[in-house]
Formats: sequence, structure tokens, C-alpha cells
Amino acid sequence: MDRMIYLSMAGAKAAMQRQEVLSHNLANVATTGFREQMAAFRAVPVRGDGASTRVYSLETTTGYNPDAGPIAATGRNLDVAMKGNAWMAVQSLDGTEAYTRAGSLDVNAEGLLVARGGLPVNGDAGPLTVPTNASVDIAPDGTVSATVPGGRPQAIGKIKMVTPEVALKRGDDGLFRSADGNDLDADPNARLQDGALEGSNVSPVQTMVAMISAARQFEHQMKLLQLSEKQDQQASRLLGQGG
Repeated sequence: MDRMIYLSMAGAKAAMQRQEVLSHNLANVATTGFREQMAAFRAVPVRGDGASTRVYSLETTTGYNPDAGPIAATGRNLDVAMKGNAWMAVQSLDGTEAYTRAGSLDVNAEGLLVARGGLPVNGDAGPLTVPTNASVDIAPDGTVSATVPGGRPQAIGKIKMVTPEVALKRGDDGLFRSADGNDLDADPNARLQDGALEGSNVSPVQTMVAMISAARQFEHQMKLLQLSEKQDQQASRLLGQGG
């Protein structure tokens, strides 16, 4: 009896965790450069005397879907889409270097070239500063040129782009970092597309189907719990009549 309770409880918890991941993905279906979060589960036996047949389902982090999202042309000179497996380097809130595919850039009040959330975009020599009232153009290799009114275009730096050899690790802030936490070297062959943005790689249809499946799995596990409760009550009545 208790084996059914253990299995049903573990299954219901796993279904809830899967639903949370799917809901997070669906909420970011329109987020620029978002990478679909993946989730998997593994069976882990319960340790202890008399519990060798009891099993829990634990979540196993499998990372993210590396497939590129669709690229849409915007015509905006500060919009960039990374090509291939290139990532753009930004300075996170804690001061460390992180990486993102969200290429909707802007210039803040201090003249810094910033990404989503106001995070400074890192160049080869640190954050990039744009002259006052200058228009900005970004070349495919990441070179940033600024043109002040009445002047000629001048290169002010180059966006640091990296091409990781292994999968990056997603942080709680939504940014990605190397597995060992160290800064990656700039890749001179990395390229971007200006005047365009990469969309989320989440498929809303597939995610909705997966959410329905997870909801049904949760309902099935709850029915098993109710069945075990009913059987326990019946067994108690039988034992009571026998006594």
C-alpha cells in the first residue's frame, strides 16, 4: 500500500515541476533571444531499512535547447542577432561577465551601449561608450561605429562575441555563463546580423501540448493517491470487523 503512495506522490511532484518549467517557457515565447529550458527526471531509490522498494523521482537539469530562434528584420540600427552559436558578452549586475542572445541594444543616459535590463555591453576593452548625440552603426564582426552630427564615422570599439565549445550554464538572472565561471575568449570569427532580432526558440504549440500532458499525468497520480486511501480505509474496516 505505502509503495503506491510513494510512487504516486513522487509522480505528482515530478508532474508539477515539469509544469513549472513549461509555464516558464510559455511565458517567454515572445522574449528576444530566449532559450527553451529543458527538464528531465530520474528514479532514485529511497535509502534506509525497509525502504529498498521505494523510489522517488528527482528532477535532472538538462540545460537548454541550443537551437536558434527565428530571426526577424527590424531595420533598427541598434538591433543585432547573433549568427550560429555566437553569444554577446555583457556585464551582469554583480560585475561578472555573462552572455546573452538578446540583441535589442540601446544607449543609456551615461552614454553606455547597453543590452536588455540596462546591462553594459562588453567590448574587447570593457564597456562601450558612445559619444553624445552620435548615431551608431554595428558591423557584422561587431565593430561599433559612431557618427556625430557633421562628422565622419569613427570606430569606438568592438562588441565581444564568444562561441562556446560546450553548453553554457543559465543563471538565476536569465544570463548564461561558462560552466566553470571563467570568462570566455572573444571569437574573431563570430558574426552578427544588424537590423534584426532573434526570437525565442520556444514552440507555443508543442509547449501547450506538453502542458496538457503534464496536467493529465498529475491528475492520474492524484487518482492513484485517492485509490490508495480508499483501499486503506477498506482494509481498516476489514481488520476492525475481524477483531
